[in-house]
Amino acid sequence: MFNLRKILLFIILLIFVILPLSSLKAVPPQSPVYVLSIDGPIVPVVADYIESGLQEAEKNGASCIVIELSTPGGLYSTTQKIVTKILNSPIPVVVYVSPAGAWAGSAGTFITLSANVAAMAPGSRIGAAHPVSMEDDSALSDVQRQKLTHDAAAWIRSIAENRGRDPKNAEMAVIESKSFTDTEALNAHLVDFKATNLNDLLKKINGLTVKNFDGTITTLQTDGPIKYFPMSSAQKFLFAISDPNIAYLLMSAGILGIVLELYHPGAIFPGVAGGISLLLGLYTLGTLNAQLSGMLLVILGLVLLASEAFVVSHGILAVGGITSFVLGSLMLFSGNQMGLTINKGVVFATAFFMAAFVSFLLAAVIKAQKRKVVTGVEGLIGEIGIAVSDINPNGIVLVEGERWQAESKEYIAKGEKVVITAVEGLTVKVEKIKEGGSKKND
Repeated sequence: MFNLRKILLFIILLIFVILPLSSLKAVPPQSPVYVLSIDGPIVPVVADYIESGLQEAEKNGASCIVIELSTPGGLYSTTQKIVTKILNSPIPVVVYVSPAGAWAGSAGTFITLSANVAAMAPGSRIGAAHPVSMEDDSALSDVQRQKLTHDAAAWIRSIAENRGRDPKNAEMAVIESKSFTDTEALNAHLVDFKATNLNDLLKKINGLTVKNFDGTITTLQTDGPIKYFPMSSAQKFLFAISDPNIAYLLMSAGILGIVLELYHPGAIFPGVAGGISLLLGLYTLGTLNAQLSGMLLVILGLVLLASEAFVVSHGILAVGGITSFVLGSLMLFSGNQMGLTINKGVVFATAFFMAAFVSFLLAAVIKAQKRKVVTGVEGLIGEIGIAVSDINPNGIVLVEGERWQAESKEYIAKGEKVVITAVEGLTVKVEKIKEGGSKKND
């Protein structure tokens, strides 16, 4: 009877506990959605950031990667690198022009259209993707403009066709620099969705099937955890100084620091800080494809300004240096692609400040040169003394409590006041002055 009870108990456990548990399968963890954020010009550090984000997402089995984008444009070469990475990514890429009011201008248009899924926030816009900024377009010949325009138009058509978007409307963003609102872009089949925020976007694309360039089909699973992938500290710093205006101000501050060090040797800090700022500015301008001729003119301006401290030119070198600096500044981004420029107001304000600063330094140097020497034997010139003996032509005078051998071209009686006119070795040249006289050159 006892064994029968054990057998019945075992059967009950087998039916209601063991068998149900054995049929359960481990639920795999949901794949994360990686989110990158770009708010600023498309510069080389952005390409590195996107590349590292794609690698990290692939390594951790992300379902897709979302790039929140707001940019006025950037470098054509950097844009090509980013688009190539997105097109060849094994993980689906979603580009979301956000937040509300954001702009995917110029380079941003190419990046948005290259994504597997393109979306825009309310009030955002896309387009104006002409490869040369309008204000600098005159710097290029007609043939150069046509080549750049036709190449960019063919490229954006190719991207749009392969992503199933309207190539004609995409081409208009390049040929005619046309911009589209979020609603217009959706109706023109340039983007796939309008979304109020990131969560709204992820809900709308969850379960969506996308096709990669290699033909593979992927179903988006965007209900998993969201993992934000920020720039590294080094990338944040490089991105911050990659704005043309900030790079220009860094270079200008560096020039001022070096000039100050040359005018006041031994100050140390202005020279060190100026050197670092100048190198950072020149490096950043180099990565932004600034014109070499413009950079050389700016450097020439620095040399001329520094030379003013060693060559008496009555300000001619300083004027030439400021002129060279301004001309070089205006040429830095002449003919630059994708609209990277330096604000002309920043250029002229910096030039004015630099001219005022150098003028102040020159005035201080001139004042110091005119100031009477007050140390050493030269400091005796102009001092008043008393003859302690007759001077005819030699004698002794008392100056500031010290006795000096004196020589005069005229007879000076003991007790008369004299003024020192020159010093030769240990002998002072003196002249008689009237009672109540004062120092010469006082």
